[in-house]
Amino acid sequence: MIERADQLVLDYVSKAADAAHGVLRQDHRLDFVQRLRARIESERSGSEDPKVVARVLARFGDPAALVEREARRLSSGGEVPRIQAEPEVRPAESDTAVFPRVVDDVPPGVARGMREARERLTGRTERGLPFAGLRRAVMAGANPMATGGRDARTVVKGHPREVLAIGLLLLAALLVPMSLPSVAIFQVPVIVWAAGAATVLTSDSWSFRDRMIGIGAPMFGYGVGGVVIGALRVGGESGLSAFLTQFYAVSGIMFMIFTGLGVVWLAYRLWDLS
Repeated sequence: MIERADQLVLDYVSKAADAAHGVLRQDHRLDFVQRLRARIESERSGSEDPKVVARVLARFGDPAALVEREARRLSSGGEVPRIQAEPEVRPAESDTAVFPRVVDDVPPGVARGMREARERLTGRTERGLPFAGLRRAVMAGANPMATGGRDARTVVKGHPREVLAIGLLLLAALLVPMSLPSVAIFQVPVIVWAAGAATVLTSDSWSFRDRMIGIGAPMFGYGVGGVVIGALRVGGESGLSAFLTQFYAVSGIMFMIFTGLGVVWLAYRLWDLS
């Protein structure tokens, strides 16, 4: 719970920093981010409850709006105003400059209508395009603002267990061609895959369907794929021994291929749902 609350703050500050890039000078941007983080921590009052932290961040509003307000203040040469605390938040007892509360320049009803229109337009556009989440993931490398401030680094930092699970599944596939000694009666790739599958099952970031696809794909490839391809490779030969020979020759390769497909799906869904 503590890590999740801290991650909410980190994501919010990261979005603000990304929005300030190219708008504020480097020294102004650093000062802006430091004051924002300090003000959030002050309003947070040491709470580690994600719900409380989310409400605090909601009162600050859109990070991009904060950047615009800061840019206007700097262009006018004004001083940093002291925040007017919300009624439910204790005033900060400090003589240092604090981050100002955002006041919309447009009436609340107009601002709400504009926000709802942008959300509907964005949702309609993405629903009409295939693999919108995948394109957002690709775009994040060049323009994090295209994904709301998210990039691969923030997703990895926010989901360490899921990244570990994906890494274990990939490692299991890479170990298949290697001649490693068995541990008791189990092959090393099987042990590594089982650890990865257990980690996937304990994750709450993926849906049950996504988890079943991720860990079921390697088993499907090994079993069904090995049987189908092995049967096709038997050709004119007959007998169970000939089939088993071909099955064991291709089942490992099919396991590797379908493990890769399952990992791609899990990674895509992790990005899309984060």
